[in-house]
Amino acid sequence: MRHVFPCGMPALDFVGTLQERRAPVPIERIGSPGLLDSWFVESGLLDERPGSDQTDLRAARDLREAIYALLSARLAVRPLPVAAVAAVNRQAAGVPVVMRLCPAGSSRSGAAAQALAELAREAVEIVAGGEAVLLRECGHPDCTHIYLDRSRGRRRQWCAMRTCGNRVKSAALRARRRG
Repeated sequence: MRHVFPCGMPALDFVGTLQERRAPVPIERIGSPGLLDSWFVESGLLDERPGSDQTDLRAARDLREAIYALLSARLAVRPLPVAAVAAVNRQAAGVPVVMRLCPAGSSRSGAAAQALAELAREAVEIVAGGEAVLLRECGHPDCTHIYLDRSRGRRRQWCAMRTCGNRVKSAALRARRRG
């Protein structure tokens, strides 16, 4: 399975692994340890699949939801949820991914817990950093991706123009033609 990475930062894209959060049945993109492993590799956090198990999958989903809670609080300008802060801090304190210089460039290796620690640290930087004011949620009604709006005028509306932006604009065009 190919995962999608429209937000430009692994921690934000990781939150998007539960798609259509407001739908009666959200779409789970990391529904198995194997899918979690492939997400780690496709995101560039690790060069090789770490061999995740069910415990790693539970930890990943818990971290994802904690990060989402923090991002949602920032978007709504609410205090950060204490439980989510504790969960992200616990993961962020973990051992980082091992980076090595090699003849072909660099390599990134580690276990699933190490990749989760990287995601948690990035989430801390986003939520606590100066760019937190740039957080936006995709304007597509079914999409719940959260991204940093670094566009020139700070008027970006979608997580990605090639997907959500095109869908919204195409729907609007069809509606105008019908009307």
